[in-house]
Amino acid sequence: MFNKILQQFRCNHNPTQAEPMAKYMKNRFSYLGLSRPERNTIQAGFLKEVKKEKETNWEFVAQCWGLPEREYQYLAVDYLIVLATSLQKEDMAELELLITQKSWWDTIDIIAAKLVGGLCKQYPELIEDYILPWAASDNIWLVRTAILFQLKYKQDTNTMLLTRIILLNNNSQEFFINKAIGWILREYSKSNQEWVKDFIANNPLHPLSVREGSKYL
Repeated sequence: MFNKILQQFRCNHNPTQAEPMAKYMKNRFSYLGLSRPERNTIQAGFLKEVKKEKETNWEFVAQCWGLPEREYQYLAVDYLIVLATSLQKEDMAELELLITQKSWWDTIDIIAAKLVGGLCKQYPELIEDYILPWAASDNIWLVRTAILFQLKYKQDTNTMLLTRIILLNNNSQEFFINKAIGWILREYSKSNQEWVKDFIANNPLHPLSVREGSKYL
């Protein structure tokens, strides 16, 4: 099953589409040239089958992460999302490896919001063990994940924790960190506009964070 889906991806490569896709991602990765709808069609049956298994094959994930074309990393992330409710707290260490290898926003943001966020809701002790150390890390992608893991929490957002993480990083000059701060504030403003308005007014933030965070205010 696992080898078959990798082969199906390979057999459907499209060199014509691959070049502009790589260019859009600043040529950080090579591509097979598979669009999102094409990938969905190819992998639909595979994801339906693995959902029945309810057991994460981390060797398959590692294999996907080791392949050069970016679509294989997308496949691994989609695979993990299907099995998200079956993940255990020990799997956070595996997710950390994915965050720090072949890192770019296209995988990081999904891992943060849909995988790390879900695990932390289920196992709050992971916040102390992983999120807070990540928030103080020199790795910008771990920091971005720590900022964004509550992206889908809405009214369940822990504002004290969010404040702590943002203020650890509000002096950063890193685009991806400041953008993430703005994004989490913008998203939370849909649930608590007054809190976000007050937070922006009373804390020194990068102009990019303020601009992004204020979009719905």
